[in-house]
Amino acid sequence: MAPPRWIFASDVVRGGGVIQDGSGGADASAGTMVTAGRGLGDPPAPAFERRDDMGSAMDERFHRRQRWAARGALAAAALAALLPLVSGGLRGLLLLVAGLAGLALTAAALWWVLSRRGAVRIASAALAVVAPAGLITAFAAANLLWVVFLSLLLWCGAVWSGRYALRSTGLRSVRVKEYRTPPPLRPFLLLNPRSGGGKVEKFNLREKAESLGARVVLLDPDQHQDVTALAKAAVADGADLLGVAGGDGTQALVAAVAAEHGLPFLVIAAGTRNHFAMDLGLDRDDPSTCLDALSDGVELRVDLGFADDRPFVNNASFGVYGAVVQSPGYREDKVGAALERLPDLLTRQSGPRLTATADGIIVSDPQAILVSNNAYRMDDPFGFGRRERLNSGRLGVLAVRVDSAVEAAELLLSPRPEGLTVLTAQRVVVDADEPQLEVGLDGEALTMPAPVHCRVARRALRVRVPRNRPGVPEAPPRLDWRRLRKLAAAVGRTAVPARSRRS
Repeated sequence: MAPPRWIFASDVVRGGGVIQDGSGGADASAGTMVTAGRGLGDPPAPAFERRDDMGSAMDERFHRRQRWAARGALAAAALAALLPLVSGGLRGLLLLVAGLAGLALTAAALWWVLSRRGAVRIASAALAVVAPAGLITAFAAANLLWVVFLSLLLWCGAVWSGRYALRSTGLRSVRVKEYRTPPPLRPFLLLNPRSGGGKVEKFNLREKAESLGARVVLLDPDQHQDVTALAKAAVADGADLLGVAGGDGTQALVAAVAAEHGLPFLVIAAGTRNHFAMDLGLDRDDPSTCLDALSDGVELRVDLGFADDRPFVNNASFGVYGAVVQSPGYREDKVGAALERLPDLLTRQSGPRLTATADGIIVSDPQAILVSNNAYRMDDPFGFGRRERLNSGRLGVLAVRVDSAVEAAELLLSPRPEGLTVLTAQRVVVDADEPQLEVGLDGEALTMPAPVHCRVARRALRVRVPRNRPGVPEAPPRLDWRRLRKLAAAVGRTAVPARSRRS
């Protein structure tokens, strides 16, 4: 019998399910893996084979936990639904129906609060408070309040367990590739001293930036300054990095100049909300850490959105929000300005009739359209307002149409309401029956001629970020009950854990 031939990892090339040796000759037919048999007295298994055995055992343990997590999620969800019926019988069923009706009534009352004025608004606000309070009182009187809380806990457990089971079944998020580049030699930074309630002074941003070799210009909040012109002048003067400490609207204007000249852009999270900084994984609590990128940073390639020739890093809003931000008192009293304008806008007594066309898909007559630079997460209430990616090369589109209290209740309670349109596209055209459109561009109020053409410049912006930063929380997988049932029913291995793809 011929002695066994040992095949080591350094001697093979794996491709198409065939292990090939260094000479290129196949040792097995297509689809077959080569194995070298060992008998008694043969040498022990090579180290790489033992590691493969250990990896297989670990995979099997993981898949076992995955299956049991899926089964636990299904069991907890079933118990959450059945507990009110088992504990309360017919009375529990009636209270459950009343609870759903109460939630719908609360949603309708909130719609009336937003779309009505005067006594109707006051009465609706009272109803929005009384309805849930009445439900709690009814369940307490029937001694079933504990059932409600236990059902909620079971449902939370079902969601957590289900997401754990689905987390490594090919639904992992895409990681953004980092590029190591040398530090800038002549960075130029614009700082808004009033941004974020005075964070520039509070965190000594100017002093730290200058100590790192940056040229700093403090904006004058009492007079309008063209930040685009300032950035272009800095580029002409030899700046090799542009950065901004300010709101997202200012960030977008300077980012467009950086993208146009192929320069890196530095985001300093000194604004009020800084959604762009959040989605980049920057530290919004201490904006001074963003300056660490000047000495120890990496670059990301992200998309930049445009509404006609106006850049945006977050979103462009049309319809209700675009009109509300135009209100004279919006900056001083956002809630008051919104309550003043919303009744006319929601009932279509004022404002244009909008139409959006997204890669050929037409959305007719919504009250509000949000076009975002990459799509927002919609399947996780805790991650709502976040974007999982900033480099997909696609715009997110969110359109809302609500014409009655019933549709408002459906919008809040239904998992797939008819009045909500969510999609992605490379190009979006927003048109209206009026020549001018009120637009909120990264929170800035603008008026633009209709139609407005929105597009995305894929990976056009080089963003320099600190190498050490908080990062972006991984998006939990969408709760897919059909997939959970398949995982729970599996008797062998389920899905192989997927590695995060880099882009």
